[in-house]
Amino acid sequence: MSITRKKSLSTLLAQAGDSEKGLKRTLGAGSLVALGIGAIIGAGLFVRTALAAGQHAGPAVTVSFIIAAIGCAFAGLCYAEFASIIPIAGSAYTYAYATMGEIVAWIIGWALILEYALGAATVSISWSEYLNKLLGGSIPYEWSHSPFESLKDDVTGVMHHGIMNAPALLILLILSLLLIKGTKESASVNAVIVTIKVAIVLVFIAIGWGYINPANHTPYLIPADAKPALQPDGSLYSYADFFKHGWGGVLTGAGIVFFAFIGFDAVSTAAQEAKNPKKDMPLGILGSLVVCTILYILFSYVLTGVAPYTDFIKAGKEASVAYAIETYMHGYHWLATLVTIAILAGFSSVILVMLMGQSRVFYTMSTDGLLPKIFSDLHPKFRTPYKSNLVLFVFVGLFAGFVPGTVAGDLTSIGTLFAFVLVCLGVWILRRKDPALHRPFKTPLVPLVPILGMVVCTAMIVSLPNETLISALVWMLIGLMVYFGYSKNNSKLKA
Repeated sequence: MSITRKKSLSTLLAQAGDSEKGLKRTLGAGSLVALGIGAIIGAGLFVRTALAAGQHAGPAVTVSFIIAAIGCAFAGLCYAEFASIIPIAGSAYTYAYATMGEIVAWIIGWALILEYALGAATVSISWSEYLNKLLGGSIPYEWSHSPFESLKDDVTGVMHHGIMNAPALLILLILSLLLIKGTKESASVNAVIVTIKVAIVLVFIAIGWGYINPANHTPYLIPADAKPALQPDGSLYSYADFFKHGWGGVLTGAGIVFFAFIGFDAVSTAAQEAKNPKKDMPLGILGSLVVCTILYILFSYVLTGVAPYTDFIKAGKEASVAYAIETYMHGYHWLATLVTIAILAGFSSVILVMLMGQSRVFYTMSTDGLLPKIFSDLHPKFRTPYKSNLVLFVFVGLFAGFVPGTVAGDLTSIGTLFAFVLVCLGVWILRRKDPALHRPFKTPLVPLVPILGMVVCTAMIVSLPNETLISALVWMLIGLMVYFGYSKNNSKLKA
């Protein structure tokens, strides 16, 4: 038995053509682009923009977005080629199985859990924070935070300790049930949500443009001798570190805002549910990436122009956009409320697509024998992997309800970047191995584009905190234990 055994392209294409037994093909090009936008615009735009600007990149967070987008574009072109050749649920996992063998496919499938499952958990935590803000803080701290978080009340001096993030669990349950009902229904709900949140983002850009203070964009990069910024606890945040100013800060900012682009690759997990995957998958992947990149650059330029980047140290993360509006855009309190609604809508669609992506990856891994059959059991009426959705609700809910959002967020980024590196490598390998293969969409300038994709994504991995890298390594070691303990011996390709 070889851990490098590969799944043949002929087997994969036969599996893609068996639409009677598998997932329903109900998605057109418009639905796929909407799925991509739905997955992309969310926590990254509204939370990570201010975080990256305040702590690392300053106004040059726009450049961080461009760097992250370039890395995503290289990877997106490679995803588009694979998705047009192999229209199977499973995304990067499936592509790796066909080009690099079972062990690499398993590793990438395990990494995708970090992207999709922890991504859904992270965003559901942010959803909870914004719901509480919209409701004026009426949800008790204890029931909207994890047990590892605490807060001292400045007025009473009472220390509040989190018990469970109940709102995060609620939204996960609602969206899991929607996914069980059907992909077409889920896509329709997503399309409505996408329309709402994009409209509100455009309103903020249009109105906020008139409130840009050019002084806030000067200097554009944080200087090495920048004055420390005041943090919420009264201490000072120093920019002296190489990765907290200048181009070092911009690169780190790219690694942080990269989280904002997570989602376009989730479109590829819906390949088996696309009506015309060879034509529509590249359009869905690249179209959603282009639209969101333009919105991100405009949004971050306006946000850092309206408020100084140092303000986001004391009023960053979930409060950043509303803070900027209420402090510097007088008379537009209603816009702050609308932005909060857009954020809630945005987070909902991101969670929806992430949960769908993870269940489809598990579905494919299960049909290959690498995971138990429960993950590929389809509902007799809806033909959705309902048992997988329920198991994922429990797994993701444990993180969302009991783990702080920052821990899950960085792990999400590293899982995605790792998947991108391997997809870029896979395209290069398949071009050399089978150059005559019919490719409805071809990645241009191979091997240059795949190599640049690998280089940019690897650079962003290296720029992430050491704790995140160590945590990811531990996660991979656990994954290898699962593979050698169960998956290797249950693989359908077992000799």
